[in-house]
Amino acid sequence: MLEFLITYGYIGLFIACFLAATILPFSSDIVFGALIFDGRLDPVVCLIIATIGNWLGGMTNYYLGLLGKIEWIEKYFRVKKEKIDRMQKWLHGKGAYISFFSFLPGVGDLIALALGFMRVRPLPVAISMLAGKFTRYLVTWYLVEWGVRLF
Repeated sequence: MLEFLITYGYIGLFIACFLAATILPFSSDIVFGALIFDGRLDPVVCLIIATIGNWLGGMTNYYLGLLGKIEWIEKYFRVKKEKIDRMQKWLHGKGAYISFFSFLPGVGDLIALALGFMRVRPLPVAISMLAGKFTRYLVTWYLVEWGVRLF
């Protein structure tokens, strides 16, 4: 599957990054790194496409989280309404910026889902998530360039 995505260049990169940000267990860093290492595609364009694809996938998780019901937390996890209200208040403040870390493997998808589930304002989530995704691919680009210079 990776070869297929790499073969399709920018489109394959976008698909890989979008899918990796959803709940599918998939790493887009490999496709991103391979395309930069290959040298046929512009790394700046790859950075932009990877960031946008991964951000849109993360925001998809956020909006999927909005489909959940707060009452489920009370019912299934036995959390009191007052505690849920305090958590929502904190998340609507500075807590929304935790979406910066939605690029982290394993927990990143859950962060985006939880922020949607808790009805955190979408604008701070979107901005913070975009910054995190951009930083992720910028660091990956740097590591690929650094690794290439070693050999």
